[in-house]
Amino acid sequence: MKEYLVEFFQFNDWAIRKILETVAALPSKDEPVRLVSHMIIAQKKWFNRIVKEVPDSSLPWIGQIFSLEECRSMWKSQTERWINFLKGCSEADLRKDIVYQSSEGGKFSSTVTDIALQLNYHAIHHRAQIMTMIRQQGITPPPLDYILLRRETL
Repeated sequence: MKEYLVEFFQFNDWAIRKILETVAALPSKDEPVRLVSHMIIAQKKWFNRIVKEVPDSSLPWIGQIFSLEECRSMWKSQTERWINFLKGCSEADLRKDIVYQSSEGGKFSSTVTDIALQLNYHAIHHRAQIMTMIRQQGITPPPLDYILLRRETL
């Protein structure tokens, strides 16, 4: 599972970096940048729920919007942080229950694996939204199929 999660983060990193290259050429960048900012914040919030560096309530889900350059830098650093964390986990660590309070006040637990999967599925969802925004602005989005990253030329 650890190897799978690391590869999943690497794939999403590759895809978001390609998206950000395309977003840089858009006439209207605001909404795509807002969504990438939200994904960065989600990565920070979920990571904090695991390592508990600061009170969870101090990290909002939405609100702060970064510049395109900040998105590039912060996406890279947050993804590297997750990958390094996962590489240091044992399989037992990945099954560990993380207890947290939701934004609505409910108390829940999720495994590290489920949290890592959620972040990557969440990125896929927002990446698809951004791809639609790119098309709506008359630009062809970059090809982001997983196989493009993983296949080998014979």
